[in-house]
Amino acid sequence: MNTALCPGTYDPITVGHLDIITRCARSFERVVVAVVKDAYRKLPLFSDEERVYFVEESTQDLPNVEVVLLEGLVVELARKVGADAVVKGLRAITDFEYEFQMAQLNKKLDPRLETVFLMASPAYSYLSSSGVREIAAFGGCVDDLVPAAVARRFAELYPRVKG
Repeated sequence: MNTALCPGTYDPITVGHLDIITRCARSFERVVVAVVKDAYRKLPLFSDEERVYFVEESTQDLPNVEVVLLEGLVVELARKVGADAVVKGLRAITDFEYEFQMAQLNKKLDPRLETVFLMASPAYSYLSSSGVREIAAFGGCVDDLVPAAVARRFAELYPRVKG
């Protein structure tokens, strides 16, 4: 397989996402990270442009990774970019249930498209974008959970009280 598609909302990208993308970049010649524009499951905190920027900034040291905005179906973008596989990271069984359903739907829409699941590294198995957003909103430090550009943006949105 030559090209992997890694779709997600990345709201925001976390070090767990980066771990999956980095591991994916070691296994595929080309990795297309697709930032989902129209997230139906949740309203994003960050704009499309911010999320794309955060992913681009965070993956700039990975020469075989490119970032695009996903508008529409994953299978349509996969065809457009010539992806052999959709790669999804899994933290827990609850992730699997949802991602398994999506993989089956994608397979129905495009039988040649494979889905590859990468298990989260143990160090990141607890980490979620929603958890990071909640910690930041309540004044907690997320500097070691997200890339530097994201941490800076959270500091602007939710200044921490020094005491």
